[in-house]
Amino acid sequence: MKILVTGGAGFIGSHLADRLLEMGKEVYAIDDLSTGSLKNVEHLQDNPQFHLVVETVLHEAVMNELVFKCDHIYHMAAVVGVKQIMNRPVETLETNVKGTEMVLKLANRHNKKVLIASTSEVYGKVMDGDNHCSLTEDTDRLMGSTTKRRWAYACSKALDEFLALAYHEEKKLPVVVARLFNTVGPRQTGQYGMVIPNFVQKALIDKPIVVHGDGTQSRSFTHISDVVDALIGLMAEPKAEGLVVNVGGTEEVTIKDLALLVKEMTGSNSEIEYISYEKAYGPGFEDMQRRCPDIGRIKALIGFEPKVNLRGIIQSVIDYYKE
Repeated sequence: MKILVTGGAGFIGSHLADRLLEMGKEVYAIDDLSTGSLKNVEHLQDNPQFHLVVETVLHEAVMNELVFKCDHIYHMAAVVGVKQIMNRPVETLETNVKGTEMVLKLANRHNKKVLIASTSEVYGKVMDGDNHCSLTEDTDRLMGSTTKRRWAYACSKALDEFLALAYHEEKKLPVVVARLFNTVGPRQTGQYGMVIPNFVQKALIDKPIVVHGDGTQSRSFTHISDVVDALIGLMAEPKAEGLVVNVGGTEEVTIKDLALLVKEMTGSNSEIEYISYEKAYGPGFEDMQRRCPDIGRIKALIGFEPKVNLRGIIQSVIDYYKE
């Protein structure tokens, strides 16, 4: 079986490629290297079952050939990270919306099954309420104003979801949408605002660990190995077709406590420095207080349970950066 992974030199895409190759699949990866890196796939360069195409997913002729020759498509390519959203809004919108449109159009043309990677950002400002991890796939969304650039990424990925579901309903395309919550692990960079690699990198060199706001906002994190298990499981499950499925962990931590935990686990002398969102991202930046998934749907579909806890997630990043 031949598999196409868009964004295949990225953090998630490269780990997905690794696992698919281990399973005996032939993998075609396409990546324009805007946020992906050749370093992520250099260990695969001599593998005859791995093929890297350095090109954008917006190049229709190249994508048409890849989709035609492959059996399944994992569409992981996207502009991600808060810093990217704030600094490159045009590229964020064009890549995320037009790229997904291209993948779905060609998958439909050649009748190929596709998994679309989405994000918990689509929930916007909606709060979890008093219940533990109550963000279900059907929870109503709450978006900020279009004048707040912060929400451009969320809206672009929501449009991806609408488009994927429309292709399934109208054209019967076999498609599943995986809504990812804070995937973390080796090869992830803190360059684009990803919090755990950012904290770990600073802690290892005793530089200040910067927390935005008062640090009481909470998140849940998922190890890359668990996410890859989930993606492959969802692709293999016919009952997931036409569904949006949360993929995440349910172990919540405040960002302040996360900074303290990273400091403890690295034995760091770093100070924890608190700065306002306005100073970090400019005036009017909005964030959400909690974001934790209900994973009942994915449990019912494929029996998914995260195997790596928060300490294990952090340790994997520490080990990676120490190397």
